[in-house]
Amino acid sequence: MLTTLVNLVIAITVAEIAWLMLLAKHSLPKGPLLANLLAGLGLLIALRLVVAEAALLWVALALAAGGVAHLLDLRARWRATAQVPPNG
Repeated sequence: MLTTLVNLVIAITVAEIAWLMLLAKHSLPKGPLLANLLAGLGLLIALRLVVAEAALLWVALALAAGGVAHLLDLRARWRATAQVPPNG
């Protein structure tokens, strides 16, 4: 049951990423949202690997990929807040 649920959430996340990449070419700022979705996908894949009792190396690689995406998301957010002028 847990495996099915995790697979469903992974499929939904992949569909969101595909929609963002294919259909929303001009309407949304893709960078931060894509990084955020990829960070979550890395965590979901790591969870799926743990449920499947995969080797620890694969879990660590999935977590590392999610961590890199998370850092990209944080960098994009930091740059966005640095460009906002202070209220004075």
